[in-house]
Amino acid sequence: MLAGAMGALPLSLLVFAYDEEANVAVAVGQILAWLRSRGGPYELVFVDDGSRDGTLGAARAAVAGDPGCKIVSHDRNRGIGAAIKTGVRAATLPWVSFLPCDGQIPPAELDLLCAAAERERVRLVFSTYRAREDGLHRKVLSAGIRALIWSLFGVHMRSDGPYLFARELFDPALYESDTFFLNFEFPIRMLRSHERHGTVTIECVPRISGSSKSTQLGRILGVARDLVDLRLRI
Repeated sequence: MLAGAMGALPLSLLVFAYDEEANVAVAVGQILAWLRSRGGPYELVFVDDGSRDGTLGAARAAVAGDPGCKIVSHDRNRGIGAAIKTGVRAATLPWVSFLPCDGQIPPAELDLLCAAAERERVRLVFSTYRAREDGLHRKVLSAGIRALIWSLFGVHMRSDGPYLFARELFDPALYESDTFFLNFEFPIRMLRSHERHGTVTIECVPRISGSSKSTQLGRILGVARDLVDLRLRI
C-alpha cells in the first residue's frame, strides 16, 4: 500500500546493537519516546547481534512493560545485514525502518522519511547525512564507491543513513550478505528495478558513548570487492 492519507505510518522500527550495553537505556528510551509520540501503530524490534556484554539484559529492562516491543538475538555476532534481515522477519507492520543503538541518529529524524513517503506517495525513502565527520580519506573512498556503483550497475546511489521501506519490498531470503554491504545491495536492487523513491537529508550526531565497532577504511574496501561479486551474481 502506498503512503498517503493514513496519518502516522504504521511502523516497525528495527534497532540493532552489538556490545552497546552503555548506550541501550538512553538510546532505546529516546526511540520509545518518539514512537509513542507519533500517534500511530508501532513496534520496536530490538536485535541483539551476539553481544558479549550486558546489551541483551539492558534491552529487556529498557522495553519492559511495552507490548509494542519485541527482542530477538543472535547466538554470535553476524553483522548489520544479518540484524536487518532478522528484524524484517520479526516485523509485522507495513512500514519498516531501522536505527543503530548508538544514538547517532536522533529518532525524530525519521519523521522526515515518513513525511516524504506520504508526500511523494512512494514505498521507499533513502536518507543522506547533512554533515558527518568521517575524515577526508573516507570521503574520497566513498566517492570512489559511488563511481564504481555507477560503472557496474548504471545507477546513481544516494543513500548514507537509514531508509524507510514498505515491508513487501524486502525479501530477506533474496540477500546473501550478513554484513554492512546489505545497505548497498538493497538500494542497488531497488534502483535497478526502477522503484520510485524519495531521498531526504538528516542529521547525524556523535555517539552517546564508545566507538564504532568497524574500521571504516577496511569496510569500504570490502564493499568494493562485494560490489564486483554482486555484479557477477546479478
